[in-house]
Amino acid sequence: MTQHVPSTEPELAGVRNFRDVGGLPTVDGRRVRYGVLFRSGHLAHATDKDTEFLSSLGLHTIFDFRNAADQKLEGPDVALPGVRNVNMPLSDPADGAEFWKMVRDGNLDQLRGILADGKAANRMITSYRRMIKERTAEHSRVLHALVEDSVPALMHCAAGKDRAGLSIAVTLLAVGVDREAILADYLESNAKHRRYKVRRSGSAESAYTPEVMELLSPLFEARAEYLAAAFETVEETWGTVDVYLEQGLGLGPGHRERLRERLLD
Repeated sequence: MTQHVPSTEPELAGVRNFRDVGGLPTVDGRRVRYGVLFRSGHLAHATDKDTEFLSSLGLHTIFDFRNAADQKLEGPDVALPGVRNVNMPLSDPADGAEFWKMVRDGNLDQLRGILADGKAANRMITSYRRMIKERTAEHSRVLHALVEDSVPALMHCAAGKDRAGLSIAVTLLAVGVDREAILADYLESNAKHRRYKVRRSGSAESAYTPEVMELLSPLFEARAEYLAAAFETVEETWGTVDVYLEQGLGLGPGHRERLRERLLD
């Protein structure tokens, strides 16, 4: 039995960007059930009170999309008794390692070189396109796990914005959630209390100046153009969402119907 939890959002001290995606409408008039699908940033800094709340959700599986470099930087997730934790990196730790080191440690001139003039946003768009095209095996595995037994589930990465955001979007597409509703949920990651805390070396005066934060902002914002690029990649590569789900992710009509039974009211 799926546990139904209130839709009111808790104040978690050590976990950013947590939310229940329940209530989102489908194109055929149904809604995502509350208490079956959650998303967040990493759980490595969860307080005892946070852990108590997370334990109350009745979770079956936590999908952690961070790579080894992320886990080294932030630490492992807190352990929740009886909950399966599946680590499924959606980005290679070597991919962009130098870039992210520059984001953390680079001076203003270096940041201008790698981020200015649209470079940061273009990097994000490229990343979303790549995750759709190159991570079909991982997205397939997540959806098949949800079909089989992994509900209630929590999906997270580091910030809960990109890798988790895209995995949530793919899941919502699979059960027929309205695209505008998928986008609205995705953009919720921009709320001030949800934003990932940018870590920079150096003093606050030099490391977090207005220009530095403006240069970094495309990396740490959820932007409609990023999700649009992912949806465009689905259509450019497979033609339609149905073909993407069936041929790209191996999710046939029977699987999709079972997924709808698990996730929708």
